[in-house]
Amino acid sequence: MNDDISLWVFGYGSLMWDPGFEFVERQVSRLHGWHRSFCMKSIHYRGTPEDPGLVLALDAAAGAVCDGVAFGVARRAEQATLAYLHERELISDAYLEERLPIRLSDGRDLTAVTYVIDHAHPQYCAGLDLESQARIIARCRGQNGSNADYLWNTTAHLGVLGLSDPDLDWLSDRVRALKAAA
Repeated sequence: MNDDISLWVFGYGSLMWDPGFEFVERQVSRLHGWHRSFCMKSIHYRGTPEDPGLVLALDAAAGAVCDGVAFGVARRAEQATLAYLHERELISDAYLEERLPIRLSDGRDLTAVTYVIDHAHPQYCAGLDLESQARIIARCRGQNGSNADYLWNTTAHLGVLGLSDPDLDWLSDRVRALKAAA
């Protein structure tokens, strides 16, 4: 345990494989009461306003769990990290910044900065079936690249960590098939 850590950040999508900030500790972690979902339209990073892609967000659900990665940030880097995350994650205010309880793989319970979907925001789009999600993800592209690459990078990283997300696994296979058929 690093006593210099003053901030923890929970990543469940691209933050897992592309945090973009300095950290001193990284651990698999679990968040209860939330699930990872392609429930946010992406009009910047993985789509455009004219053709929105989909990105992952945390959506509250009773009994749900989301496995991801927690990053411990040193005191000296806390302000820079928060400024970076605000610029990156709050680009359209579709996410809300919350401090939520997580459990690290070593058994520690702590609070982490976590980005969850704002149900009142127009980019919130829960309820799309997996086939509709796959068709959107297969075609869309934004300033950070293709929506498919975002999905595949997230799924691959979960696999490396030994974590499973059956919906993302299905989507990855289906998007590959759709792109191969195009």
